[in-house]
Amino acid sequence: MLYRSSGQLLVLLGDERYSVPINFRSRISSLQTYPVPSSDKILALSCTNVGVGPGGTTAMLARVSVVDYKGQVILDTYVSPTMQVSDYRTATTADTPAFTQVQQHVADLIKGKVLVGHSLWNDLSVLGIPHPAVATRDVALYQPFRNVFGPPNQVENARAALDLYRTVSSEWEGAIAIGNWPSCLPPSTFSRCYL
Repeated sequence: MLYRSSGQLLVLLGDERYSVPINFRSRISSLQTYPVPSSDKILALSCTNVGVGPGGTTAMLARVSVVDYKGQVILDTYVSPTMQVSDYRTATTADTPAFTQVQQHVADLIKGKVLVGHSLWNDLSVLGIPHPAVATRDVALYQPFRNVFGPPNQVENARAALDLYRTVSSEWEGAIAIGNWPSCLPPSTFSRCYL
């Protein structure tokens, strides 16, 4: 849930409360508005990983959630790991479809869409799916939202990322439109995740 209050964006996620300054709006003319991609072109993605290999240090997809612009669940499924899990990182397990089946389904869902999420490079990496960098809106990399949240509920995480994006979508798209990319770059080791 989001609230605006005297120059701050208040984000409430469960029992957690975060405050984000919204003075970044001064960098972009408030008199000019910029088009935001249509809602049918925007999806949010969030993944849960398990650890595989020695000590469980290698991330492998365990669950993927995709929601539409309104926060309606498009996909929320657990995934069968392709290697033996050494660190479950979560207490939840379930009957799961094959990784390749889920990977293809997610790739089909996000093709041609603007993808919103938190730390998308991690999600795209474990999915093994590249996505155009210009079609990503990563709230973990967007300067005003750096390190704001990370709730354990994946559907809520995707919805929270969308809520944050919708709140500033005109400014974010405006910065992109004038060639002023408003986000940091993901770690270079994840460059293969972006086209």
